[in-house]
Amino acid sequence: MLPKSVRTVLLRLHLWLALTFGSVFVLLGLTGSIICWMHELDHVLNPGLFSTAHQTHTAEPIKPEMVQAALDSLTANPAYGKPRQLMLPTTTADVITVWYPARPATGKSAFSQDWSRQVMLDPATLEVKGERNWGQYGISGSLLMPSLYHLHRYVLLGETGKTLIAVSGIMLVLMSFIGLFLWLPRPNWKALRQALTVNLSATPAAINFRLHRMLGFFALPVLLLLGFSGAYFNQPQWILPVIGKVLPVTQTRKPGDAHVLPGQHITAVQAMLIAQGVFPHARISRLGLPSASAAVYEIRLHQPQEMHSGDGASRVSVDAGSGHIIRVADPLQGQAGDRFLAWLFPLHSGIAFGMPGRIFISCFGLVPLVLMLTGWRMWRKRKSK
Repeated sequence: MLPKSVRTVLLRLHLWLALTFGSVFVLLGLTGSIICWMHELDHVLNPGLFSTAHQTHTAEPIKPEMVQAALDSLTANPAYGKPRQLMLPTTTADVITVWYPARPATGKSAFSQDWSRQVMLDPATLEVKGERNWGQYGISGSLLMPSLYHLHRYVLLGETGKTLIAVSGIMLVLMSFIGLFLWLPRPNWKALRQALTVNLSATPAAINFRLHRMLGFFALPVLLLLGFSGAYFNQPQWILPVIGKVLPVTQTRKPGDAHVLPGQHITAVQAMLIAQGVFPHARISRLGLPSASAAVYEIRLHQPQEMHSGDGASRVSVDAGSGHIIRVADPLQGQAGDRFLAWLFPLHSGIAFGMPGRIFISCFGLVPLVLMLTGWRMWRKRKSK
């Protein structure tokens, strides 16, 4: 048990953190529950955008030649031109999602959100299935899931929203630790049992208190994970120095030596084959194209051994002029800090444990709401005394 004076200070701090950030925690929990299923829901809401000529039983794996054909088709079309990045499906049963450079929002400010043109292309027929503006808000079928994603990631406030979410993540970690200290029972079995259970025959106020206390304790590890990882995703420069004090982390290097000489330029196929030479058994999931500021192919892959399903976390940077490999990021071979960071998103989203993990995280999104409601009832009861 804590001394009474310390407990009073911690109770007040816990209360004011809840009153200040509680609504943000609830919003993030509820939107996170939905975007756990973003890919599936997006396909249900927009069958025209994501349907292809090849059904599942006739689909074949995406090959580098298909990606080059898609890139050439779009580049030659004046309605589209050269894209910035291609997100590649596993097979031709799904579309290639093509990204064009971001366009600044109208009336640019610290609270506005830039948007990108997102074009969906059938990899087998090279037919454009449709497009949408990623970053534009709306409740139409094509914009609903991206809007929920941006609500979860930026609170619809652009770069300012990222800072708010990062601060909220740090406050969630602090609030969780304070809650743990407040939870600590007297050092006997009876007090411990009362701290870990809810007596349904007690008064409504006692049930509410016990539920808040018990749920907060059992939710503590996940709340710490979500708060810490959320802060890292939005403001990694705040978190990396802290991790570096505990675990070794590889310093990110910019491909400043990349160059393209006149008449010398490797193709996307060549760059993808170079990347697959580094990770022979991996699937290429993203292809970032050279630009005026960086003459580099940025290639992302998923190795079969990675816990990070979907796009994976393996990366290869290839000089667009010489074809030299500039940088390789292997989440299976990195330093301890690199491997720790590679775990954060799979754990945050639940995909580290497959479908059961996603279901758990989706259901857990309701926990902040329950904690806020039970905490609010406790606060109102104290105020009424």
